[in-house]
Amino acid sequence: MKLLAHLLVFAPFQFPLLALANNITSRNGKIDHGLFPADLNGSNFTYPWPLRLYRFQSQGLDLEMAFMDITINDLSSPNERTDRSKAKGANSRPTKNGPQRTKTAVLLHGRNFCAATWEETARVLLTGGGYNRVIIPDQIGFCKSSKPGSRYQFSLQQLALNTHNLLAALGTSLTGLTVIGHSMGGMLGIRYSLLYPSRNSNLILVNPIGLEDYLALGVPYQSIDDTFVTEQSTTYSSIRSYEQSTYYPNGPWTSSYDKWATMLANIYSGSQSRSFTQGQARVVDMVLTQPVVYELPLLKTKTLLLIGQKDTTAIGKQWSPPEVQQVLGRYDLLGKKARDMIPGSTLVEFPDLGHAPHIQDPERFHAALVRWLKSN
Repeated sequence: MKLLAHLLVFAPFQFPLLALANNITSRNGKIDHGLFPADLNGSNFTYPWPLRLYRFQSQGLDLEMAFMDITINDLSSPNERTDRSKAKGANSRPTKNGPQRTKTAVLLHGRNFCAATWEETARVLLTGGGYNRVIIPDQIGFCKSSKPGSRYQFSLQQLALNTHNLLAALGTSLTGLTVIGHSMGGMLGIRYSLLYPSRNSNLILVNPIGLEDYLALGVPYQSIDDTFVTEQSTTYSSIRSYEQSTYYPNGPWTSSYDKWATMLANIYSGSQSRSFTQGQARVVDMVLTQPVVYELPLLKTKTLLLIGQKDTTAIGKQWSPPEVQQVLGRYDLLGKKARDMIPGSTLVEFPDLGHAPHIQDPERFHAALVRWLKSN
């Protein structure tokens, strides 16, 4: 009954909004090919391929959305800038019968991750997955993109629109996309697919958050001010402790994990620390107050769920009472629940993996991903 009630609330308003959203294109903004400083928007991490910036206006602010736009030609020398003047094949690949439409994948990072964490997945998609273009943005408020902090209203709809406008500015075909989202990026991928149902043909969700309504399950609402205080206290040690138990259980801490924990810790302590933590407090509020679980039955995109069953991630779990903590983040149950709610979806579970299966066991993860993509 609760699901039906929410669907009835959303349904009368959603479809006109979908029609409107589908007509929205990039009205402003341009692509800047750089060069850029090493410490770009508060992140000094070195990305595997050259960065570009989508410069645009949103909510009255001038913003920079960092992204990588990768083709197979970029893999031979990942740290060298590709000559885009020779890259007309970015949108088409010539064949004996004329141009062939590009297969494009868009990869969406999680809250504690950045575009760079998709490096291995991008390589697999380009070398064995049948894709010839992979676009990986850093969302506004994250990593190497602008950090507007308290001046920006974060919503899944806004982040989806930003991503959509980036693709339009790139001249990318906005149909037939494959969208892959991890953690918060999975939640964003769901929202993108609901806003633009005719745009993407495949949706892959990697341990997405938002498969449950945290507040409805008993998580006490915490103000943005209180969350900001918590975010300010984040350190490398607290990041490592949390990730070792939740993201990478059942094994020792490795250098491949430490690279990403250090990358995140350096943003928390970096040159734009305050704006970053202000934004992160609003992102937590966004996840808590904008559940997508009730709309899963409305998805029309072919969907694959890749779920590490040892994951226990749940936003607000740490400040919830013990009886609420016990029912949150049960990915051994949430994957099956989501599969049953999303029409025609496929579920692949990894019983021994945690919140980041593409990092914890990339070989097994990518084998499952490519197998599904080729079958579709």
